[in-house]
Amino acid sequence: MASRGQEQAQGRQPIGLYPELDEAALLRFVSSLESGDTAGLSATRAEEAGEARALLQMGRVRVPGSGGIELAGYLWKHQDARPRPAIVMPSPWTDLGWLAYAVQGTLFALSGYHVLAYTARGFGQSGGEVEVAGEADVNDGRAAIDFLQEAASTSDIGFLGDSYGSGISQLVGAHDERVKAVAALSTWGDLGEAFYENETRHVGSVTALLNAAANARLSATTQQVFDDVLAGQNIEGTLQWAEGRSPYTHRELLNDRQVPVFFAQAWHETLFPNNQTLRMFNALTGPKRLDFSIGDHSSPEMSGILGLPNRIWQDAHRWLNHHLKGDANGIDKEGELVTQIMWGSALEAAADWEEYIGAPQRLYLASTGADTGDGALTDKPENGWTRTIATDHDTLATVAEFIIKSGYAEMAGNPKVYATRDISRSDAGVWVGAPLTRTARLRGTPVLRLTCASDSATSSFVAHLFDVGPDDNAHIITHAPATRTGEEGSVQIELQATGYDVPAGHRLMLVIDSQDPFYADANAKGASLTVSSPDAHPSYLDIPLA
Repeated sequence: MASRGQEQAQGRQPIGLYPELDEAALLRFVSSLESGDTAGLSATRAEEAGEARALLQMGRVRVPGSGGIELAGYLWKHQDARPRPAIVMPSPWTDLGWLAYAVQGTLFALSGYHVLAYTARGFGQSGGEVEVAGEADVNDGRAAIDFLQEAASTSDIGFLGDSYGSGISQLVGAHDERVKAVAALSTWGDLGEAFYENETRHVGSVTALLNAAANARLSATTQQVFDDVLAGQNIEGTLQWAEGRSPYTHRELLNDRQVPVFFAQAWHETLFPNNQTLRMFNALTGPKRLDFSIGDHSSPEMSGILGLPNRIWQDAHRWLNHHLKGDANGIDKEGELVTQIMWGSALEAAADWEEYIGAPQRLYLASTGADTGDGALTDKPENGWTRTIATDHDTLATVAEFIIKSGYAEMAGNPKVYATRDISRSDAGVWVGAPLTRTARLRGTPVLRLTCASDSATSSFVAHLFDVGPDDNAHIITHAPATRTGEEGSVQIELQATGYDVPAGHRLMLVIDSQDPFYADANAKGASLTVSSPDAHPSYLDIPLA
């Protein structure tokens, strides 16, 4: 039987992970590459198509994959015989397959690369079944290198992928010594944590992946894993399945060869939470860079897939140009971390994550605020209180309205507004800080410790951290779910990493409720959750202030 969270997630998710992709426009562009007819193209795309036809040999190909299957692909190669750097691009999680890279593949080719884009097994016109970055997918990537090297004279080879293709790119980079650099956009480090975070199932992301793969051919194992996550069964088996598909498991292979890896991630990523990608990033010892942006999964780089100016794709080009072509473009001197701060366009750079993050400031959860009926966030402990939350109903405090789509609204300057006065206090615990006297620069990973008890054998909660304006309307800063076993005890969790400026005059608000459409909850019907702060285990929130 589906859980309440699962049912809500299924009712709220868009079917596609790439709502802004215009398949017809991409097909027109490919047609112009093949025919020379640029009718219906913008002047820029028409110019690129004409230049490509003059310089390159291009066309659709069938790439021999692992196990005797064939992969649909597109090859751009230069007409001269001299060795050139090459880029292989495994497709995102979409039936469009290699077509998603039609424009960027052409741009890479025009800048001097041989390029091969291919559709991952089980999608579109490729053979085989979807194995979710399993061994067969890694072998497909290696076979794609073989195919490209037979078709063109190559020098150094890079892998670049968005979303699904980004995980495959990291894994092929780890296992094939021919890969000299990787660009991984909207990626994952630990697939297990992407499905199962703080003992809580990510039913929203799994449902979205299933919806987006409605026309794909999932292997029996893949289908069973997804079904198990939604049903809340065989979690240990799912985590074992995910381990080999997690780049973090293979990080030492990348470190041994010092493979340069570029990551791009959105602050409000809902498919692959930031902290597991950050753990992968921080574990790498070779050249690395991470670009953080406003938005959700794949939305920050989407305009670049369509061929529009885009800093993520510009940095991906610069990264590969530096490490595959030796371009002295300065990207290696800009620091490992470049972030766009919510909700502005300004960028910040840091030498590494440790330099970027702020010092933790502890805010204790207190019983009652001075000027509100809610609890308070204070700099001194106030223990001995309890607050009881009913667990049968969700509140207006949610992670986002939709996977992916909400990210586009954020990028357009229209983040979801939460009317905090309408959050049910019987179904949520609310703690509010005093108005800030100056801007609070949150940089890093907030940590929450709660002492809680439940009259259910298992219980779940979702912690939401909000920025609340003087009008009591709020924007979400970050969040995390948690599920626990037992009647009473303390739990400590990391909220997702953030880069956020809370303006002077605003307040921080912590909302604890029991449900969210993105997660399964483990609360028994009619149960309640009681939060407390005993002297031995006070409840607090550590926020990283720069």
